[in-house]
Amino acid sequence: MSDVGFYLAGLAGFVAFPLAHKLFKMARKPNPTRIVPLPNPGYEAGDKQPAPFDTEAFQQVDPAELGAAMYPFIISSVTPRPIAFISTVSKDGVGNLSPYSYFNVVSHDPPVLVTGHARRPADIPKDSLQNILDTGEFVICIISEWFLEAANHTCGEYDKGCNEMELAGLTPEPSYKVKPPRVKESAIHFECKLKHTYDVKNKTGAITGTIVLGECVMAHMHKGVATKSPHGKPIADIFKLKPMARLGGDMYSCLRDIVEIPRPPKEMQYKTKTVQGHESAKTK
Repeated sequence: MSDVGFYLAGLAGFVAFPLAHKLFKMARKPNPTRIVPLPNPGYEAGDKQPAPFDTEAFQQVDPAELGAAMYPFIISSVTPRPIAFISTVSKDGVGNLSPYSYFNVVSHDPPVLVTGHARRPADIPKDSLQNILDTGEFVICIISEWFLEAANHTCGEYDKGCNEMELAGLTPEPSYKVKPPRVKESAIHFECKLKHTYDVKNKTGAITGTIVLGECVMAHMHKGVATKSPHGKPIADIFKLKPMARLGGDMYSCLRDIVEIPRPPKEMQYKTKTVQGHESAKTK
């Protein structure tokens, strides 16, 4: 393709993307978050629940063969993943904001959150990770449905030093105990200080990822989503928080259908069909 062809193709994409984005937003009609019945309400302890497919065969996926090409399989199968909207500030005072879906909580006393930071290319940390390593501080905000588009706009491969928060139209809010700002549009914020890091190396010895453990030293919850547990402790109302989750590719998941299922009591270990069958056989 000629230079003119590349230019025209790029121009077409530049025009088509915002148009398609606007049409998508106009067509989308969000449904309310709701509690729905269990998928198998007739289940009894010991019942078999096989996968609903025509075959019982499995395909093997060997990490030793694929290496970095494991990425699409990992992100499409470990789903849905919560998203950490990470705000950092460099040692020179330059802010950075980016979403990370290698994220979860590992402890509540003290509250410790974990994020995974892939390095592409290997051995070179991205801005968020470098800022955390340099300053030891960061803020994790939770992404909700009402500002998904703005949050996603921060994940572009922008030049170093780009102000993603300003670019996306998001609002910085001063933190209480750390330097990086919070995102005002988010309803949940965790101010964190670096507790520990662990580098992940591939078979060549290159660092391909870094695990970051951050201790929350101050949390913030918007009063619009704040409620209390049955014991009077502060909790977030999941129906109002509307947290987003990450799937594979460009896909996100909105929280819609919720099922409630209690943890079985200890006594249930004696009431499965298998155990009952054994006990019945012993009495004969």
